[in-house]
Amino acid sequence: MRVRVLFFGQLREITGLQQDDAEVSEGARLEDLFARYGKQFPKLLEFRASVAASINQEYAPWRAPLSQNDEVAFLPPVSGGQQAADSDLFELTRAAIRGEEIVKAMRVPEDGAAVIFDGFVRNNFHGRETRYLEYEAYEPMALAKIAEIGAQIREKFTVSRIAIVHRLGRLNIGETSVFIVVSAPHRAAAFDACRYAIDTLKRTVPIWKKEYFADGSVWAEGQIPAATDNSSDSQSPPK
Repeated sequence: MRVRVLFFGQLREITGLQQDDAEVSEGARLEDLFARYGKQFPKLLEFRASVAASINQEYAPWRAPLSQNDEVAFLPPVSGGQQAADSDLFELTRAAIRGEEIVKAMRVPEDGAAVIFDGFVRNNFHGRETRYLEYEAYEPMALAKIAEIGAQIREKFTVSRIAIVHRLGRLNIGETSVFIVVSAPHRAAAFDACRYAIDTLKRTVPIWKKEYFADGSVWAEGQIPAATDNSSDSQSPPK
């Protein structure tokens, strides 16, 4: 059977592949597919403990079985727009983020507070002078995960409107990379929900950052998202 395989960030650079079509046998699992590419590209195996995988845009455990026409993505740890509801905004964009317009759209007379997180590009990384950044994403999955964060916020906190917008492509020093606004009747819920949004985004949304310096570049380190499977081995690499 045939599956489509996607690579992102430094994994794409190692393999030289953005996408590939692979023939796999019945009963093949994610770990088998990754091992095959590891034989072809040995450096890939060095990242085995820090790579996440997805099947059809959902995080999956390494022992998950593959099926005909699955879309498989191998993802480094994570560092068009979509409207989930008339009041919410979830978007990936390659244009400059227009923060003032977003804040204005999120404010309603019934609310008493709007909390804003404006994440922008700083000029240094571990003592090295940063020239610019580049962000890339597994875009369909990233938008879906951002919308999931919005739904989780509505379950956990009493809020009115939510905006989560992330920039992709090249960003210069001082430009906004991620902009989050949460409006609510009371400030406590707005603060808590905004903090939850950025913390969860950094852990779970497949977006990666590369920093460029005068003497080279580096992919920013991230975290390994948890697979959706709740079995005991879903969080651990197979032996």
